[in-house]
Amino acid sequence: MELFDSILMGFGVLAGWKPIVVIITGVIVGILAGAMPGLSPSTAVALLVPFSYTMPPGLALILLTSIYIASNYGGSITAVLINTPGTPSASVTALDGYPLTQQGKAGKGLGIALIASTIGGGAGVLILILFAVPLARIALKFSPADYFALALFGLATVASMGRRNVLKAMIAILFGLLIKTIGIDSISGVSRFTFGSDALYEGFSLIPALIGLFAISVVFSKIEQWTGLNCVLSKVDNKLPSFKEFLKVRMTILRSSIIGTIIGIFPGAGATIAAFISYDVTKRTSTEPEMFGKGSMEGVAAAEAANSSSVGGALVPLLALGIPGSATDAVLLGAFMLHDLVPGPLLFRDSPEIVYGIFAALIVANFVMLILGLFGNRMFIRVVSIPDAILYPLILAIGIIGSFAVNSSMFDVSACIGFGIIGWIFKRYDYPVAPVVLGIVLGNMVEENFRRAVIMDGYGIFFRDKLAFTVLLIALLSFIYPFFKQWRTRKR
Repeated sequence: MELFDSILMGFGVLAGWKPIVVIITGVIVGILAGAMPGLSPSTAVALLVPFSYTMPPGLALILLTSIYIASNYGGSITAVLINTPGTPSASVTALDGYPLTQQGKAGKGLGIALIASTIGGGAGVLILILFAVPLARIALKFSPADYFALALFGLATVASMGRRNVLKAMIAILFGLLIKTIGIDSISGVSRFTFGSDALYEGFSLIPALIGLFAISVVFSKIEQWTGLNCVLSKVDNKLPSFKEFLKVRMTILRSSIIGTIIGIFPGAGATIAAFISYDVTKRTSTEPEMFGKGSMEGVAAAEAANSSSVGGALVPLLALGIPGSATDAVLLGAFMLHDLVPGPLLFRDSPEIVYGIFAALIVANFVMLILGLFGNRMFIRVVSIPDAILYPLILAIGIIGSFAVNSSMFDVSACIGFGIIGWIFKRYDYPVAPVVLGIVLGNMVEENFRRAVIMDGYGIFFRDKLAFTVLLIALLSFIYPFFKQWRTRKR
């Protein structure tokens, strides 16, 4: 009853026109920022923090959290329509979203992404409300060995991305891990593979690599196949998924929402890892695994439900313990302190209206996001009606601008084009590019936590720690199963 009263108090905070206008503004900004390559959720929130300084603390945090949850959905728009993920986690959405657009089913791709994002975001917020404090305490007890096991489990999902050739997927992920070793070693301070270049001391930024591998590589492929004719999709269906199609993916959305929330709770894991793991689990349990990568609505639903629900999960350690669960949460922590608020157990006691106002705002923001998405889909779909001669130079320009926007660096632009060439070569020889992104995302998490675990407790910790051992065993079985499946198919 006490929780119910607290939630009512949260919705009471939203009474009046100002909070509603703030939420709508935050959702619009978040969707636009998420759709623009180079503007990640953390960047979008960071850009608006200075503007929130003159606002009351409650309204300021409602604005920033609305941007946070909407930007995760926004990344799916360009991922589905032009294979240009607006956010790192949307790279998983692009695996099946863009093939749907190529089949003339852009409306279904965007519709499933919107519905899955809304339900996933709502589920994440619900779990945040019910289990914030106990779940945060569990996540806080995770050791470096446990985090290493979790990251390795994420890497094990690569086996399902290789379709018929698991070996090529393995080579791709090893390439991604190798890319992540470039720069200053965070533990020893030694520079690795920098070749004396100052620009490589921090390694390659994720966003330029992401834009290059997914978007610029498509442009190069089109240039190679260019015939001089304007090729526009003859028919693009802007119809939303039917109720029957939605029912078909309902369990996928529910399962992925739970996975995304749980992974989001672990500090440092984030939406991208949640999306990859959820996609892999869904493919393994699907009755049509052969459709994944070719336009599976299950694949789109799994990725979007997981990355949106991870927002609620990532807010658990921030609000309950004052520990940021992701880069965006680190920015939000700064916003809290800017307004003389300290996240943690005392915040629930001293300023419950702030906490439950955020909870209520996230629920309303999901509803606003659904309405804006439903009305905006018809406008978004017009992008694919642009002739190739205009569309692909536009994609190239957006990619270059997005890469430059990360650090205002021409090096990042060069890196983006370089990764575009690599992605083009990979696609030409049928190597998947998604595992490269996975390797780059998980590289630091794997290496740093492995070394910390060994330094602290020796190699035996991976056998003594029951949780780490169990997750590593599951990861091993997940990795071996596709090879076993291939062997059994050949034997038949």
